[in-house]
Amino acid sequence: MAKLYFYYSSMNAGKSTALLQSSYNYQERGMNTLVLAPKLDDRYKIGKVTSRIGLQADATAFETNDDLYKITQAAIDERPIHCVLIDEAQFLTREQVFQLSEVTDGLNIPVLAYGIRTDFQGEPFEGSKYLLAWSDNLKELKAICHCGSKATMVLRQDQQGNAITEGSQVAIGGNDLYISVCHKHFKENFYKTKY
Repeated sequence: MAKLYFYYSSMNAGKSTALLQSSYNYQERGMNTLVLAPKLDDRYKIGKVTSRIGLQADATAFETNDDLYKITQAAIDERPIHCVLIDEAQFLTREQVFQLSEVTDGLNIPVLAYGIRTDFQGEPFEGSKYLLAWSDNLKELKAICHCGSKATMVLRQDQQGNAITEGSQVAIGGNDLYISVCHKHFKENFYKTKY
């Protein structure tokens, strides 16, 4: 029976690299994958999954109102699909997480979702919240804080390196805007700036 997997971490833990490696492993064995990426993440190019170490692959871009079960079914109509992989899964909606669970249950295709657990304010993303609740398997990928501890949080920073404490939950960016930190350094920076 297929399962829904959620691989989560802070930024810079290698989520996209792990996704690309998983897709490659399937393809190397003659199996087809469906790689999905949200349209709103346009850091590199819409319809691409790109890792920080330079690996990349084409992806089917989706929006928040797209039905991922139907997208998967349409892909199956063209060729057999052996695994569905989702990059930046934190941007999924509750309904899309449900649709992915239907892919595993109804189509018997494993789904591997990769995403960030919490935003720059320490709040869960919608997609991550429901993936944490509904996935069959959870796997934490580890990132390292500048102090050497495990990084579990993400800070959004201004040009001077000060923590940003307010604003939209989603602001697309990389190391220019975000830094992965441990709980201690998140609290020291976020609450020092906020209060």
